[in-house]
Amino acid sequence: MKEQVLHLIRKNNSPKAWTDVLAIVKNKGNLIKKTGKVGSEPVYCFFETYSENLVLNSSSISIAAQPTKSYIPYHVHDYVEIMIPLVEDCTVVLEHSEIKVKQDNLIFMGNRTIHKVKPIGKNGVVVNIALRSSAFSLNELDYLNHKEKGSNISNILFSLLSNEEYGEGRYSLFEINHDARIKTLIYDIISEYYQPDIQSDQLIRLEMLTLFSRLIRKAAHEEIKVKDFRKQKNSLLSLLLYIEKNYGNISLQKMATSFGFNANYLSDFLKKHTGKTFIQLVHLQRINVAAEYLTYTKAPIENIATRVGYENPSYFYKIFKKYFGISPAEYRKQNFKK
Repeated sequence: MKEQVLHLIRKNNSPKAWTDVLAIVKNKGNLIKKTGKVGSEPVYCFFETYSENLVLNSSSISIAAQPTKSYIPYHVHDYVEIMIPLVEDCTVVLEHSEIKVKQDNLIFMGNRTIHKVKPIGKNGVVVNIALRSSAFSLNELDYLNHKEKGSNISNILFSLLSNEEYGEGRYSLFEINHDARIKTLIYDIISEYYQPDIQSDQLIRLEMLTLFSRLIRKAAHEEIKVKDFRKQKNSLLSLLLYIEKNYGNISLQKMATSFGFNANYLSDFLKKHTGKTFIQLVHLQRINVAAEYLTYTKAPIENIATRVGYENPSYFYKIFKKYFGISPAEYRKQNFKK
């Protein structure tokens, strides 16, 4: 499979001139904006993901091959990027340092971390996996975060993938010692992406979670070196996870007590860091869960309303329509899946 996957990638990693990339993207009605400078070099906002032929890709998980012998400028993402050199090494340049990423190792670049990549040789193969916050649920990431061993790497993964404020100015380099099982997972993920079939999206997501679990296991057995930079707290994510788990029977006071906060302080903190009030966050969680019940079950709408925390069905109808623009019955009619 390895050679087949490398062949697929090499069909997509031909050299590209940066000026041509800018021109093609502009002709398609998009702009790659600048956000500052490092010395005399501009820093670009890579807030969209594109395929190798520069087609816009809005998937929560996307993969692209780095073009060979090509200049890549300083840039920032609003998503997490994993760079993996499959053939030869690559060098990532930060504002004040360089990181050499050896073949088969993984480097996670945090949100809004300024970096660029030195041109790779004509035989080099480097893949970039873009992971948006919608790729995984907070519960899935929280599961990774609660391992008895390997907590360092699990905290890194959890925080990088689930907190948009966490990643700025940081990266994490994982030296996997050419682990065969991890390499097989990576190649299978790439194969599923470039040769999509029924269930490919779901398999990619599950295999990514398996990849993270294997990294955690290796860290637990001290078989993997992890270089992590710019540690930050993930208290906001703990609060959001609490809402996600307790949305059906929750109050601001009860939540504040659970975290040892004053209720007014907690309310202000959530509003400041999410742009939404406590009750808006609760409504959002309840309505999203209700939408899943409407999509995948035949449960009566009144029962769903009660299940997600609304004793008054009429109030549930009002809130649901406010967020989705249509009634629960209309939503079910449009989205129901047997």
